[in-house]
Amino acid sequence: MTRIEQASAELLTFKLDRAVGGSAVAAVDVIIVKLRDADGADGLGFSYVLGGNGKLALLAAEEQLARFVRDRSVAPPRATWRSIGSSFNRMGHGPNLIGLAAIDVAIWDLHARRNGVPLGVAMGGERRAVPVYGSGDFNTQQTPEQAAEAATAHVARGLRAVKPRVAGATKDAKVIAAVRAAVGDEVALMADANEKCDLVTARRLLQLARGNGLLFVEEPLPWSLAAAYAQLGAAGTMTIAAGEHAQDQRQLLAMMQSGVLGVVQPDLAMIGGLTPALDICVMAEALGAAVSPHFLHGLFAHLAAASPAVTWLEDFPLLEPLFDGWPEISSGCIAITPSTGHGLRLSGLSEHLLKR
Repeated sequence: MTRIEQASAELLTFKLDRAVGGSAVAAVDVIIVKLRDADGADGLGFSYVLGGNGKLALLAAEEQLARFVRDRSVAPPRATWRSIGSSFNRMGHGPNLIGLAAIDVAIWDLHARRNGVPLGVAMGGERRAVPVYGSGDFNTQQTPEQAAEAATAHVARGLRAVKPRVAGATKDAKVIAAVRAAVGDEVALMADANEKCDLVTARRLLQLARGNGLLFVEEPLPWSLAAAYAQLGAAGTMTIAAGEHAQDQRQLLAMMQSGVLGVVQPDLAMIGGLTPALDICVMAEALGAAVSPHFLHGLFAHLAAASPAVTWLEDFPLLEPLFDGWPEISSGCIAITPSTGHGLRLSGLSEHLLKR
């Protein structure tokens, strides 16, 4: 059996021109993992820490490569993930899972390339077009008019859904009304609170969302407030979406089973890669929940190919300048390309940042 002869992890810091999103992210630390087997097949993976401070995740990835990957036989992605993940029982997830995410993406890429198929096909799926919603260019500092302008720009690109930022404030009603008036009734509307509400304001926001026909409200509460989420879910007034801060699949399963989460939003880095994201899709299919991963629509198009539970993908440009080969949005949807693996390669910008 072929062995992995080269396995490396590197860190680059990607500073943005301006803070973006509801969390005002201004920099991202990106962990890059490169693999090569004895047959010359390559695998490229990545993970990240929004806001920087990714050195611990890099160290975790380097240790995992040394212990479980380098100079070992090429194993199926799920087997590799389990071998590495089982070593966290005395340390917990944290940076370990973020480091594992980069390795997992690289292993899947290598696996798909060795089989000569796109990643989504290697994950058990087939090509399908999935709708994309516009999430970039929204923030809570915008006036209603500015939010409406950002929404109109998304619709002009062919997107049929938008997700403005809200905060449980009185201004939310004006923002939602302005966006709805700008895009019309045929465009779907969501709202993202980015954990900015307490239980009182979250209830008000969910009522507002239901009255305006929104598909879901994302992160109405901080992820750590599980009991408060249970209270919101018990009220049943509105579909709640969350999960980008989750590092525990079992917690997500429990919240899907109880009906708290109607839309699950795994983050590639936090959940530990594509393997657990695919597991979440299987659970969602069984429970009738929807999956809408946290940004990276060009990579998660492969997850969508593998699972019908993925109903929407999020267009929130962030890491795209670091890679070439992203699939394009067409008629408001995205689908995987015929390229083997995930089809991504480091851009000139990434190569430059890695050399600094």
